[in-house]
Amino acid sequence: MSGRRAALKSIDWLAFAERVPPNQRTMFNALKTRSDAIAAKLRSLPEKPASIDWNYYRSAVAKAGMVDEFEKQFNALKIPEPVDTQTALINAQEAESNKSAVAYIEASKSRIAEYEKQLDKFKNMIPFDQMTIEDLNDTFPETKLDKAKHPYWPHKPIADL
Repeated sequence: MSGRRAALKSIDWLAFAERVPPNQRTMFNALKTRSDAIAAKLRSLPEKPASIDWNYYRSAVAKAGMVDEFEKQFNALKIPEPVDTQTALINAQEAESNKSAVAYIEASKSRIAEYEKQLDKFKNMIPFDQMTIEDLNDTFPETKLDKAKHPYWPHKPIADL
């Protein structure tokens, strides 16, 4: 049992506590208290159950062969342990989440670099109240007037009057 106990994952309660929102702190504390109680109870149990003194029972029980039959049945008894079907799914989900988190971080880094370029552009541009139309068009090319599309801007063509 000890080898099995060592194989179980331990919970990093400090890292877990950092991610708990303040409105769920009481539920987290209840979970930790219950988990600690169960773990303490499991630690208090012996590695193997106490062995049965079959010779004592053979001398104490009057009916011959009854203790031998019980011993045979007891030794034949195998209690199956439940099969863990969820750990593989959880590990796959964790790997997928880590992959999507890394992709999000990389995309965020590229967005940050783009935003820093824009910020440098805004920091190094001429103050808006001192700009000419040419400076505005150089700094923000999307605002440049398309003479082919609007040849008479800001006036209306004579035909439209």
